[in-house]
Amino acid sequence: MMDETKPATAATPANADATPAIADNEETLLDQAKDALSEAGDAISGAFDGVVDAAKKNPAAAAAIAAAGAAAVAGAAFGISKLLDRDTQ
Repeated sequence: MMDETKPATAATPANADATPAIADNEETLLDQAKDALSEAGDAISGAFDGVVDAAKKNPAAAAAIAAAGAAAVAGAAFGISKLLDRDTQ
């Protein structure tokens, strides 16, 4: 039963410690997110370095791969535009 002499918003010992616990949990989650982003950045940097090294060692292959990628994107864009044109007619 609620004590009528205290306002409903008064902090009780049961909920007085809740805010610091939430703040600690948020800081822990923030630290974990920062660590994960840092690790992802390191992985991307390492992968990019590997791609650059491979392109330097095999410039013809790198150019062929880039051309094929551009052709694939152009083909997809062309196909989508044809599908959209057909839907509007």
